[in-house]
Amino acid sequence: MADYAQISATLKETLHLTGSPVAIKFVSSPGEIPAGIPEIEETVRHCRMVSLAREGKMFFAPDAKHQCGGGAWALGLREISPSMSSGEHYFKLGKYSSIPASKRTVFDVPSLPQETYAIIYAPLEKAVFAPDVVVFFAKPFAMLKLAQASLYRLGGRLYPEFAGIQSICSDVTAYVVLNGEPNFSLGCDGSRKFSGIADEEMVAGFPAEMLEELTAGVVRVTAAAGSKK
Repeated sequence: MADYAQISATLKETLHLTGSPVAIKFVSSPGEIPAGIPEIEETVRHCRMVSLAREGKMFFAPDAKHQCGGGAWALGLREISPSMSSGEHYFKLGKYSSIPASKRTVFDVPSLPQETYAIIYAPLEKAVFAPDVVVFFAKPFAMLKLAQASLYRLGGRLYPEFAGIQSICSDVTAYVVLNGEPNFSLGCDGSRKFSGIADEEMVAGFPAEMLEELTAGVVRVTAAAGSKK
């Protein structure tokens, strides 16, 4: 495994992060959970679990500990609910002008196949497992540097994908696993209400395979002559 403690320390220092990048791993059976990692005691949403790991806690969470049905569906823990698949759920919340508009959006939400037994969460520096995704809560300037670092070696452009719903469960977790590429999101009402993400923060997810190159890129772009200090 990579030196996650050093990577985390470098990212926290160069990006001036408050809290840790969060390592997330999907497992399909109990035997894949490393010894010593406890099951979370409370039943909360995935977005709140990410926030708890950002604050320093390490744990795993099976489906029964996931409070949000939409999040559990996006993460491959359970089937989509009838109210979600019909469009009724978000229409009743006032997110869309009609049920067809709501349903159309839900159909486009990236979601994992229903193969997940549990999800492991940890601050990156404490990870004793190889994560699938690393999630950041950070201010826009740090997100700018993460975006620049993503393009440092090969250049090009980024095409963030989001819809203002299911930002942490789908946008920066499920999407990243499915596509093997980073994604940036503005957050959503649920994550901003329940997770602890601050009003001035955004959220981003990166494939763990990118971590070492991403970190090297962050160091370079933050020190670049053209970078705002």
